[in-house]
Parts: sequence; structure tokens; C-alpha cells
Amino acid sequence: MSSTNAHVIWHGKKKLRTPPNLSINTLGFVFNFWDTAGKHKIQQVLSALFVVIMVERRYSNRIHREELDEGVVEKLARNLPSKTSMCDKVKHSLRCTTPRVKRSLLGKIPLLLWLPHYSIKENALGDLISGLSVGIMQLPQGMAYALLAAVPPVFGLYSSFYPVLIYFIFGTSKHISIERIRVATAVTFLAGLFQILLGLVHFGFVVTYLSEPLVRGYTTGAAIHVIVSQLKYIFGISPFRHSGPLSLIYTVLEICYLIPKTNVGTLVLSIVALISLILAKELNTFLSKKIPIPIPVELLGITIATLVSWQVNLQEEYGVDVVGEIPSGLQPPIFPAASLFVQVIGDAFALAVVGYGIAISLGRIFALKYGYKVDSSQELIALGLSNSIGSLFQCITVSCSMSRSMVQESTGGKTQVAGALSAIVILFITLWIGALFEDLPKAMLAAIIYVNLHGMMKQFMDIPALWRSNKTDMMVWVATFLLTLLLNPDLGLIAAIGFSMLTVIFRTQLPKYSRLGQVPNTEVYWPLEDTNHVREVPGILIFRSSATLYFANAEMYQDALGKKSGFDITKILSAKKKLEAKRKKYEKEKAKNPAESNVSDMVEEHEKDVATIQMDFELDPSFPRAIILDLSPVNFLDTVGVKTLHGIVKDYGEIGVEVVLACCQSCVVDNLQTGGFFNDKVTMSRLFATVHYAVLHCQMVQTYL
Repeated sequence: MSSTNAHVIWHGKKKLRTPPNLSINTLGFVFNFWDTAGKHKIQQVLSALFVVIMVERRYSNRIHREELDEGVVEKLARNLPSKTSMCDKVKHSLRCTTPRVKRSLLGKIPLLLWLPHYSIKENALGDLISGLSVGIMQLPQGMAYALLAAVPPVFGLYSSFYPVLIYFIFGTSKHISIERIRVATAVTFLAGLFQILLGLVHFGFVVTYLSEPLVRGYTTGAAIHVIVSQLKYIFGISPFRHSGPLSLIYTVLEICYLIPKTNVGTLVLSIVALISLILAKELNTFLSKKIPIPIPVELLGITIATLVSWQVNLQEEYGVDVVGEIPSGLQPPIFPAASLFVQVIGDAFALAVVGYGIAISLGRIFALKYGYKVDSSQELIALGLSNSIGSLFQCITVSCSMSRSMVQESTGGKTQVAGALSAIVILFITLWIGALFEDLPKAMLAAIIYVNLHGMMKQFMDIPALWRSNKTDMMVWVATFLLTLLLNPDLGLIAAIGFSMLTVIFRTQLPKYSRLGQVPNTEVYWPLEDTNHVREVPGILIFRSSATLYFANAEMYQDALGKKSGFDITKILSAKKKLEAKRKKYEKEKAKNPAESNVSDMVEEHEKDVATIQMDFELDPSFPRAIILDLSPVNFLDTVGVKTLHGIVKDYGEIGVEVVLACCQSCVVDNLQTGGFFNDKVTMSRLFATVHYAVLHCQMVQTYL
């Protein structure tokens, strides 16, 4: 007998409450212990109370626990409020209200959300210093990266202005800075269009298919393409521009053929520029903790190179290729050449996906660090508008820059205003100062690109690290790198994603199959091979696969179950069918010739075979009487998976072994229902919420049999 109300124990003037489900017998034990131990030993009394409560709860769990199958749970769930119908959901989504319009407008144009709350006192100074610093960096890097798209350097300046302003309006990250990628305006327009469409349908999750090893392997391979493309500026040669698969190899072979024609002046300038920039970068790193703003190494480099080129007249005297005419002012909008869209659609999609993947990854790093949220779909729209609108003004594709984003953060930039200020710096340079850099050698810009790729080259150290941690990820890294080198970045990305998906499929085809045992005195079940502290439940096999069940691994699931259970189910069913055929033959012969003696021999042989099969199962204690399939790792079932489970239930049921399912998610139950798993013989009562409920059910069935 137990009380439903909390019991009260008085200790002096203190009142102690016991749990409401504590039995009267338990209280009697505690009061007896109180009298024996002495009322002053309250700690000992409470300790005894705790022990008794735990023992009583454990005992009550064992005695009074009722197993709940899915059928019982479904009946209980009928009393709960019903789910919202699909029609109501559609009506709700189409309902137009003032708060919803306002929320949608603020979501699509984040500037309207954060700018009215902009704190000049807290953010203005940091954003001003950050904007000036990033703007100074954008001048040399913008001109350098324009060479990657085989366009005049001035287009790099355009790409540092228009897209940055557009991102200022539509972007949600406060710290990332926009940079150039080596493509032309037609690719830029298509890439932006892809990003806008993906953002509108909330397809931001597409980057989940770009794992970190894949992205790092891809960017390393792309960096090799960049290095090879800039060799012509380092050596002062003019190789033919190849395209398509294996174009990198063709370009390298042609450069090797043209090396004897190297312009010595250009090569000397390139070597001096590379050494100077590397030393200056190292000095910048050394002084990073001592000075608040990094030294503008690239700006100093192009300024000195321009002055030397102008004074020595490198173009006329030594044949060094220079930037040439830089028109002042901004260009009128021009729609990209639509005739090129079909040719560059692959490049555009690759750039759209990879550019977004890099931007959202970096944006989330800063968002996590500073406690704000980055909207993945809105980032797609912001980048897409930056690219598509920027392409109308002869801009090339943009994404985020790790180096300039770090500078923007380290110099005190706190909001998108820093990016807008850097764009104003570029506008000032484009309108009035750009013409001063017409004598800048292109070799200097190539050297800037090489030095900035230093971080990319460090990614080769991922290979030994991944070899030690995860060899599959290492294979993805190496395969992505090689595919990018051989097939070019567009086809290489598609092939790399395909290879990455194959590794996932192969891993689901080779999961870990386990027999589970019970941790003593608990409801926890662990694999027997993982620990020695579990025991197998007598007469019950608890089987679990570490992967979901679908067409690619359904047959292996059945084979593993047969090995773990000890049953050769195919052989047993075959023998049973043969015996059944003999029985039918015997009955047929008996009906035709009831007096023949050989029929008696056939009967004896038939009965002997049946007895042999039955004796094997009844006397061998290693064979389970019930099988519990733990489906907790399964998140979906295709038609093959449903048929596999139905076949297991049917086949093992024919030899007297009950099969039940445990830990099925609601989506898996739906797959079972729509796949025709349930019928008059196989009902919802075979499904249990936990493995322990299934064990209790099987033990009860075995007890009453």
C-alpha cells in the first residue's frame, strides 16, 4: 500500500518531505533506523532513506512495468489533439497580414532591420578604421585577381565597388569581406542567377554536400590552376589559352616549351617581388600584436613597382608587360553576352555553389564568435544580387575573402558599414587615382597572387592529418584535388561531389552489425563486443545495424542477422519445403495405393526427417526463441527495406521464432504502413517504443508458452 500524498518527517523544528510514491513500509524502515541511529544523526538517516527509495523504485520497475507496443501507444495518441492538416498549413502560408509582410521585408532587406539601431558611439570609429584598411587592401588585390579572369585590372576595381555595396544592403554577416574570383561577367551573371534562385527556394542546405575535406581539396586544386595561369606573367611568355579537361596539363607542357623565350627582365622583377612580399608578410605577422593596423604590404608593393617601372621605363627598355590604360570613372551598365551562357553554365554553377559554401562557412565562424545569426538563404540571395547586378557593370564573380575578413575584424569592424566604407575608398581610387597605376608591371600583380596563395598551399598538410584521423575523408580530399586538376574546376566539382556521395553509400553498405546485451539492473542495451559489462538476454537476440536499411544493404542485413542468430534460414526453409513436398507426395501415393508397403517406409523416413529438424531447435540452447530488431539508427525505409523486414518476420516466424521491431521513428512507421508491412498477422503490436519494452514482451510470451 502506498500513499499518493507526500509524507512529512519532523526533525526538531525542520520539516522534511518524502516523495509522494514512497510506501508506508519504507517509512517504517526509516523510522526504525532513526530510532536506532539516534535522531542527531540526520545525515545517516537521509542516506538510508535514499538507498531504500532507490531499491524500492528498482523493485517496482521490475514488478509493475507494463510493456507498451506501438498499438497501445497509437490508442493513447488518439486522445491527443490532431495534427494540423495540409490544407490548413497551405491556407496559413498564403495568409497575408501586416506583420508577415513586415517580417518578410525585413528578412529580405536586412539593412532596414539593423541600420536604424546602428550605434555611432560604439561602432563608427571601428568601422571607419576597418573600412579604410580593407579598401587599401582591395586596390592591389582587386587588380591582381582581375588577371585571373583574363580581363583588364580595372575590372577588379569595379568588382570591389558594386558588389560590396549590394552586399551591404542584403547581407547578414557583419564581418566577411567580398573578393574577386577568376571568371568573366557572363559567368558572374549566371552564378548570381543560380544563387538567387537557390536562395528563394531556401536551398541553402546544398552546402551540406560540400564537406570540409572536399572544399579544402577543391580550393587547393583551384589554387594550382591559378598558379599555372599566372606563370605567363612570371616568365613574360604568351602561351595559348587551353580549356576543357586536361587543359592544365596542356598548359604546363606548353609553358615548359616556351621557357627558353623567357623575358629576363620580367623574371628578375617577379623574383624580387616574391621575395620582398614574403619577407614583408612575415614582418607583418611578427608585428601583428604590436600595431593595431597591419602594414598595407600589397599597396606599398604596387606603389614601389609602379614608380620603378615609370622611372626606368620597363615596358620600353626591357619589354616588361604593364597594366596599361586604366579609364577613370565608372562604366555604364551592359548586359552580359547571352550567347556565352551555354558555354559557361558549368563554371557558373560551380562558382555559385563553392563561392556560397566558402562565404557561409566563414560567416558562421564570425557569427558564432560574436553571437549573432547568419541567414543561409538570405546570404545566397545577397551574393546572387551582388554578382548578377555587378555583372551589368562589368564586375566579375565575388565571394568572401579570408584575409580581408580577418583584417576587417582585427581592425575593429563591427557591422556591414565597414564594407560600405571600403567600397567608397575604391570608388575614390577608381574616379581619381586609378590612372596613376598604368605603369604597374603585371608580374607584380602575379607575385601578389602567389603570396596570397601561401595559405592554400598549407592545405597539403591536411593529407597526413586526415590519414591519422579519418582515411575516408583523406580519400575525398585527394580525389577532389586530382579531379579538380584533371577535369578543371567545373567538372571537377561535380565529379568530386559524386565521389563523396559514393563514399557515403559504401559506408552504409558496410555498417557494423551488433548483438546487444543488457547492462545489469538497467534498461540500457549495449553491443556485446564493445564491453564485458553486459549480458545477453536468455533466449532473445537483440540485433542492430549502425546504418539505415535500404536497397543497397538489405541483402547484407539479412546475411548478418543469420550469422548473429546462428540460423541458416535459407537452408532450414529449403529443408522444410522438401519435407512438405514429401508429405504431399506421401498423401498422394497413399490415396492412390493405400495397401503398398513402400508407402510405410516413406512415412517413416518423412517422420524421421521432421523429428531431426525439430530436435535440432529444441535442444540447442544457443538458438534464440525471439529476435528484436533495434531500428533506432534507421531514418527511412525504401520499398526494398520494407520487403526485407517483412520477409524476416515471415521466414523466422515459419520456424517458430518471433520477430519484433523496436525504436522505430515515426517516419519509419509511416514507411512500414505505406509499404504494406502490416496485415492481419503482422500488426502494430510488433512495434515497441524501446528495446526494453520489446524484451519484456518477449519474456512474457516465452513464460506463457
